[in-house]
Amino acid sequence: MQSLVKEKIVIIDFGSQVTKLIARRIRELGVFSEVITPLDLAKVKDYKSVKGIILSGGPSTVTSKKFESVPKEIFEKKIPILGICYGLQLIAKIFGGKIKPSKKRREFGRAYLFKKKQSQLTNNFLNSKKSVWMSHEDAVVKLPKNFNVIASTKDSKLTIIENKRNKIYGVQFHPEVTHTEDGKQIFKNFLFLICKIKKKWNIKSQKKRLIEEVKNTVKKNKVICALSGGVDSSVVALLISKAIKKNLICIMVDTGLMRKNEFKESYEIFKKKYKLNVKLIDSSKIFLKKLKNVSDPEKKRKIIGKLFIKVFEKESKKYKNIKFLAQGTLYPDIIESKSATGSKTSKIKSHHNVGGLPKKMKLKLIEPLKEFFKDEVRILGKSLGLIENISYKHPFPGPGLAIRIIGNITFNRIKVLQEADHIFVNELKKNNLYNKIWQAYAALLPIKTVGVMGDSRTYENICLLRAVISEDGMSADYFNFPKYFLDNISNKIINNVKGINRVVYDITSKPPSTIELE
Repeated sequence: MQSLVKEKIVIIDFGSQVTKLIARRIRELGVFSEVITPLDLAKVKDYKSVKGIILSGGPSTVTSKKFESVPKEIFEKKIPILGICYGLQLIAKIFGGKIKPSKKRREFGRAYLFKKKQSQLTNNFLNSKKSVWMSHEDAVVKLPKNFNVIASTKDSKLTIIENKRNKIYGVQFHPEVTHTEDGKQIFKNFLFLICKIKKKWNIKSQKKRLIEEVKNTVKKNKVICALSGGVDSSVVALLISKAIKKNLICIMVDTGLMRKNEFKESYEIFKKKYKLNVKLIDSSKIFLKKLKNVSDPEKKRKIIGKLFIKVFEKESKKYKNIKFLAQGTLYPDIIESKSATGSKTSKIKSHHNVGGLPKKMKLKLIEPLKEFFKDEVRILGKSLGLIENISYKHPFPGPGLAIRIIGNITFNRIKVLQEADHIFVNELKKNNLYNKIWQAYAALLPIKTVGVMGDSRTYENICLLRAVISEDGMSADYFNFPKYFLDNISNKIINNVKGINRVVYDITSKPPSTIELE
């Protein structure tokens, strides 16, 4: 990603699931950040714009014979460096410290940090004991030469270390996750006290750059945009329309797996309010046919992804100069499907628009939002004039209700779920709860249970409700509904949706669970 600003912080990704959260925290503080791999580092020729380097966490261990590293030369460039988790251990290893794997020293989850010495890195962060989030098995057991201990935990004595003279710092915990109390202060101190970088980054300023990039990429060719009516695809459509105007063709593919009435309502908004060239294709029968008797979630995603592209390629043949397909892919989609940066990030699941895409495609992809988080996209959307009803919609998965119907998908089960979901979302809005929640939905479980309705025995579906609070979708906790709301919503769904006789509420966080069930 090219920047409108000259100064930046470079994050070297060693495969942590939360590397992008580091980039997000830095951007929130008004500084541009760029994520690269250790291999990319060798290609960096001009370090003048690099005001700081952060080494991320990762699944590797420096105790093995072969491990991911960085050239020692980068420590000689007088650029401030901060190592996080694996990054700390790598710094210790390079400078002659000792690291050992140990069941005694491993820490997962919350730990309490105790101050040993004053440091610029911990300014206004560590006045007394601090709750931080750990995720490591290895630990530094011998301090490298010319380094000092800044803070410790009960099981990890060298939790924060520094070489003040060379501006090299390391923390064993993860300040980027929300579980670390005041973790952003660590980044604030590193950026402004140590790197002395200035605030020059904001999302609105990226609008011009993104529009120019689309113009330069597309030129006089035409673009088909996959428009669902969700936040991401809507922002992409408006962004590209600003760049190429009449050469944008928005296509809304009705898979039959959307929320009740949502597709038609979205179509009207983009057609009439935004005057976009929108075409609606009803492919619901084809999708349902292809998904018949398919219960495996990965197969569902891949079937939907391949079929989605086929529909677009077929439609593109009706127009001249169609070479590009635009999608609203975000970074969380990529990080859960594969490593966007080439590191060893664990794959969690395929998203239909990332890991689910066929290997051979006739259309070239344009994904202008693939380096952005959801909250950044909302800000960008507002600057493009996107209405709040769309801008603040909850995230909705590309495969739609296919991954909220656990097990086999049938026309009847889709209709049952659409009705239950419609009631749930409307009640959230009526009770002014919708905007307090990151994502909420109803799902159908693959089992039926016995119930009693009107003195008669029933044997019907279980409806699961899920509502989570989150900053970015990378981690989440369940929303704590008041009892009256749960009583009311359960009653309304059972009384109004034929086919459901039991409602349950999911109280699991992410991790260990994902937000979606599949």
